[in-house]
Amino acid sequence: MPRRELPPPLPPETRTVGQLVAESLRLYGARFWPSLSLGIGPALVGAAIAELPRSLEWMLVPTVGTALWSAAYIGACRLALGTGSANTGVAFTAGCVAFAPLLLQRIAVVPGFDLVTLAFFAFVSLAVPAALTERLSFADALRRGTRLARADYVHELGSLATLVITIFLSGLVLVVVLHGFGDQAIRVAALISLLVLAPVFLLGAALLYVDQAARVVSSAPRPRRRRDGDVHPALEPDGAGRADAEVEP
Repeated sequence: MPRRELPPPLPPETRTVGQLVAESLRLYGARFWPSLSLGIGPALVGAAIAELPRSLEWMLVPTVGTALWSAAYIGACRLALGTGSANTGVAFTAGCVAFAPLLLQRIAVVPGFDLVTLAFFAFVSLAVPAALTERLSFADALRRGTRLARADYVHELGSLATLVITIFLSGLVLVVVLHGFGDQAIRVAALISLLVLAPVFLLGAALLYVDQAARVVSSAPRPRRRRDGDVHPALEPDGAGRADAEVEP
C-alpha cells in the first residue's frame, strides 16, 4: 500500500510537544552514529551511580558526571543547531550549572524533587545553546537562557518532561524483556537503554532553543501604526500629518 504523506511540520513558534519529540527522533535517525555517541557520557554516569560506593558517588558524579552530561549537551547543540566550537567554555560552564541539580537528585533521591530539578533545568538549560549560537558571556548567556525559558515555560517544561517519560518507558520495556536473565542482565539493559535513549533527551533540549527563540520574536511588541498612515489629510492639506506640509509647487 502507498504510504500516506505526513502533514507539513508546524513552524517553531507553534510547534507542539509531540512534534518536538518527533523532530528529535527524526534528527536522531538522520544523524544516527553521531547522535548515538552522545549517550556514551551519560551511560558512564549511570554505571557509576549503579556500581560505585556511596562515597565515590558523592565525589565523582556531581563533578565528572556533570561535566560528561554538559559535554554531551554541547555535542547535541552542535548536531541540532549547526553551531561551531566557539564559546565552548562558556557553554560548558552553563551546562554544568544546569545539570548539577539533576545528578545530585539521582544520588540523594529526595522524594518529589525530580520535577523540581527538571524545572530548574528547564529554566537555565537554554543558556548552553544561547552561548554557542549567539556567542555570549556567561552572565549574558544565563540571562538569555532564562528569557527564552520565560517565553513559553509551559511548552519547555512539558517538552522536557515528555522526553523524560518517553525515555523512561522505552528503557523500562527493555528491562522487563531481560528480567528473566538475572540481575546482571537487567543492569546491562539499563545501561544500554541509557546509552541509546539519552541522546533523544539531549537533542530535544537543543531543539527547544529554536522553539523558544521563535516564541520570543513572535511575542515581541510591534510598533503601533499611526492612525493617519503618515499621509496628508484629504480635506485639510495642511493638517497634522507628516512634518512637510503639502504645498503648491
